[in-house]
Amino acid sequence: MSVPARQVRAHYTADTVTVYQAYRPEIAMPAVAAGRFVAPFKRERMTWIKPSFLWMMYRCGWATKPGQEHVLAVDVTREGFEWALARACLSHYDRAVHDDRKAWSRQLKASPVRVQWDPERTLHLRPLPYRSLQVGLSGEAADRYVDEWIVAITDITPTVHRIHDLLRAGDEQAAAAQLPDERPYPLPDGIAGAGPDAEPADRG
Repeated sequence: MSVPARQVRAHYTADTVTVYQAYRPEIAMPAVAAGRFVAPFKRERMTWIKPSFLWMMYRCGWATKPGQEHVLAVDVTREGFEWALARACLSHYDRAVHDDRKAWSRQLKASPVRVQWDPERTLHLRPLPYRSLQVGLSGEAADRYVDEWIVAITDITPTVHRIHDLLRAGDEQAAAAQLPDERPYPLPDGIAGAGPDAEPADRG
């Protein structure tokens, strides 16, 4: 079965969606201990959350890049995740979505949420022909994320290292078995924040 070019996929339960972020230990460890982001995390800066585990691995180099040594799995409420998508603006101008660049610019300035689509990744972090969602939160959205939406924060760096070690040992099957189960996310009707050509999953 072919995958749509743009489709929201995530690991989720009836109540939560898991997104990923990577930070240096000075930010990650206090967040895990508190169950929420605390200083020196700066909510004044846009924070990007990624529902795709493998895209996060591509971004952080399996938790080896400086400043991204700890990968966090952040469980957020589905209500909060959908609130963000409903108020999102594409991070770039798209003539299929916006009347003109000025209209896009106005929406970009007014929206506390950005979305962008980047190539999804294979287990070996090679690009796939379909894309993965990233969500940038600022202003009100960042405040809601930190204060209201987060249900749990888990440091999954040991799992990240284990999967990477299995790959380097050539055991792709064992590595793949460690990946989170990411499925098409059932977007509610009326949410267009995911951008053009985004495909909702079958609801049920």
